[in-house]
Amino acid sequence: MNYMKTLGEKAKLAAASNACAGTELKNTALRAISSALMANTERIIAANQKDLDAAVENGMSAAMQDRLRLDEHRIAAIANAVLKVVALDDPIGEEIGGWLRPNGLRIRQVRVPMGVVGIIFESRPNVTVDAAVLCLKAGNAVILRGGKEAIHSNTCLAEVMREAIRSVGLPEDLVQLVEKTDRETAAEMMRLNGYLDVLIPRGGAGLIQAVVKQATVPVIETGAGNCHVYVDASAQLDMAVSISDNAKTQRPSVCNAIETLLVHKDIASTFLPAVKAAFAAHDVRMHGCDRTKAILGEDVIPVTEEDYYKEYGDYEIAVKIVDSVQEACAHIRKYSTKHSECIVTESMENAEYFLNNLDSAALYVNASTRFTDGEEFGFGAEIGISTQKLHARGPMGLKALTTTQYRITGNGQIRS
Repeated sequence: MNYMKTLGEKAKLAAASNACAGTELKNTALRAISSALMANTERIIAANQKDLDAAVENGMSAAMQDRLRLDEHRIAAIANAVLKVVALDDPIGEEIGGWLRPNGLRIRQVRVPMGVVGIIFESRPNVTVDAAVLCLKAGNAVILRGGKEAIHSNTCLAEVMREAIRSVGLPEDLVQLVEKTDRETAAEMMRLNGYLDVLIPRGGAGLIQAVVKQATVPVIETGAGNCHVYVDASAQLDMAVSISDNAKTQRPSVCNAIETLLVHKDIASTFLPAVKAAFAAHDVRMHGCDRTKAILGEDVIPVTEEDYYKEYGDYEIAVKIVDSVQEACAHIRKYSTKHSECIVTESMENAEYFLNNLDSAALYVNASTRFTDGEEFGFGAEIGISTQKLHARGPMGLKALTTTQYRITGNGQIRS
């Protein structure tokens, strides 16, 4: 049996045990993971430093290095997020619906675990913990495959979690890390039929599309984030600047940061200089249309068609002046990855138009797109943000890691 099938076999056995585990045992395991993360902070930081050193040598951007970095504060936040999952209701066994048929059959629909969940992700080691604890609480086993840029961090985190899980009597193979980072191993994981019940990619557009196109196992497509803010003519200037700045610069490497700013022509001459001043604190490079350049000057880079499709993941943004909310929505429908979009407006009519004419997973009125996040939505943590429409959409928490089962009780009925 090859490497990936061996992991798959171990995961199937572990998943069968976890499907029968009670809520308290699962929560005990999660509490042990949280405590272990705190107790092993120095060990985790030392492993993470190896990845950061390699990132510098390989010329990784500052924004991506920030995405990779772990420190005491971030590890404490990850450990605290695990405790938030403990506090969440266990979805397993929840009765979604029930009815009695005329022939006396009693039918119930209940939530049950997916089974074995695979996660392929890039350089955010916190995903290693988020994914593991959500899968565990939802009664599943998980196989994690991170990128080579975070291999030392991920290996250490997986070891810490496995030790904690084993200490409470659950199988440590509920959490397994693919320690081989070559492409062939990733390709084998995408074809792990019979072992993986679902595969979830988390990362940039290239990774997600590779998984969607190559996988033979079921895939939940998560979102590359070409997100937008549209500043309407009626927008409050200070609010519009604050939301745009936060959505772009608070953490530009993540998928819910905006990549394009659309501005109504009637507010452009006052708004654009103000937002440029806010962006200047982070040296944001602005790619603008001709009308934007006419207002802001020659330091604006001429925007291209390609720029409107781009997920920069850095301190860069495309800017376009539009004539109406209708034009803004048409632009978003064309270029968006259907992740998160925002309108800043005081017009209820325009807000309703925006909400009713866009098809993204999360739509905001007068709030930053940075809130598209499982923890911010009250899910404790997230497994990813789905931009597809089947099974799950938007930030995916515990319930997205379950499926349903019909349980039918009779008293001897046969079908005639």
